[in-house]
Amino acid sequence: MTERYDRLLAALREVALVNSVYFVVEWDEQVMMPPGGASHRAEQKAWLARTAHTRQTSAEFGDTLSEAEREQAGAADDSEERAVLRQARRAYDRAVKLPGALVEEITRTTAHAHHAWVEARKHNDPAKFAPWLAKIVALKQQQAACLAKPGQAAYDVLVDEFEPGETTAHLDEIFGALRAPLVELVGRVMGSGRTVPGELLARDFPVDAQEALGREAAQALGYDFTRGRLDVSVHPFSISLGPGDSRITTRYHANRFSDAFFGVLHETGHALYEQGLPGERYGTPLGEAASLGVHESQSRFWENLVGRSRSFWRYFYPKAQRAFPGTLGDVREDDFVAAVNVIRPSEIRVESDEATYNLHILLRYELEQALMSGDLKADDVPAAWSDKLHGLLGVRPATDDRGCLQDVHWSGGSLGYFPTYTLGNLFSAQLFEAAGRDLGDLDASFARGEFAPLREWLREKVHRHGQRYQPQELITLATGAPPSVEPLLAHLRRKAHEYYGV
Repeated sequence: MTERYDRLLAALREVALVNSVYFVVEWDEQVMMPPGGASHRAEQKAWLARTAHTRQTSAEFGDTLSEAEREQAGAADDSEERAVLRQARRAYDRAVKLPGALVEEITRTTAHAHHAWVEARKHNDPAKFAPWLAKIVALKQQQAACLAKPGQAAYDVLVDEFEPGETTAHLDEIFGALRAPLVELVGRVMGSGRTVPGELLARDFPVDAQEALGREAAQALGYDFTRGRLDVSVHPFSISLGPGDSRITTRYHANRFSDAFFGVLHETGHALYEQGLPGERYGTPLGEAASLGVHESQSRFWENLVGRSRSFWRYFYPKAQRAFPGTLGDVREDDFVAAVNVIRPSEIRVESDEATYNLHILLRYELEQALMSGDLKADDVPAAWSDKLHGLLGVRPATDDRGCLQDVHWSGGSLGYFPTYTLGNLFSAQLFEAAGRDLGDLDASFARGEFAPLREWLREKVHRHGQRYQPQELITLATGAPPSVEPLLAHLRRKAHEYYGV
């Protein structure tokens, strides 16, 4: 008997349809919408968010969920039905604690804040964004107060929204285990006396050729352009509008090859996850990604573990030389591969190398906690950002658009999101190790341009499960061991030794 459970699935899919319309207008806002449409778009998004929230928190929905739980009380703990009910209950219990007016106001405010951030970034003027950041922090504090369990810190509430079950106590352990080894590794690289020709990637790379090469790479990895598209946005992103429609964006600079190319690989990783989710489960937890940390593992997997490997470029470098004959015609493959693996402290997170990337995340993690606790005010973020970056990497941002204004996340209200990037890096390295054990010589496959076996391994181990398992449980099942920092540190040390001899 599944009558009530089937009614619940139908109700979940209705909410998902409203959210999918929200994602359509979100994509349009960041890719196509003229600036003059910002105010009206804010009202559209606020209405859609309120509508989805109203449906999800209605008495009818709550009754249907409770009835389905009673109906499925005898189902096995590891059954699909119990997994759906667990996730639906978690989402419902959180949603009913949030006033609809607050949900609407957060959405409206972040829609306006996004455009304020775009302008602030364009004019290198953090004062244009600071009032919006202050308002967003206040709203997120209200949200956290509604959701918090007794004694739970506000930032813990926000982290749990993106990574179920994660806590700042555990994140502190992770960052504590990474901080000293990474600082030490970067220091040894900087003191090695060996240079890597990173300037090769700052030559002239015509944008049209960059776009063509990026599309070819995405297709080679398995991105289905009949179910997706590639566009341009201020900050690259991936978004799924529903089964058969997972889109990616990037941004191009004529003299910075890595920005667009590795941005495309990164967003392709996200989109491959969405395209690998079971479409027949759309609208239910089994048709949704396990968490943002797991999602990030997929993007960093293809961007770094695959896309920066020597064997990937054994196959792809001749294509790059054909795309940019006047730029790369005189560049040896080994020099190019070394350039895409340069380790060098930089101001920009998305331009940073694998060894320094998590220190950029640590900076944001600490600043977010200070904002949420009230220890840091929005007006003081630029100076705090500069000081923390200097303390971690020995550099300061030359301008605020290369400092505290570089990321889109805070304008969208995504405080608590950044730690999932580091979790994604941990998960990706561990998944790559496991894939190598299961599939054999991955380098030989990459050199032949064969990426399908690896993609299908990920679909079997990660994608097909949706939210059936908690993130940490999913990684444990996929790799045979609980998540650990060691595979990532081992990978980074191997790379530093290969290119810098340290």
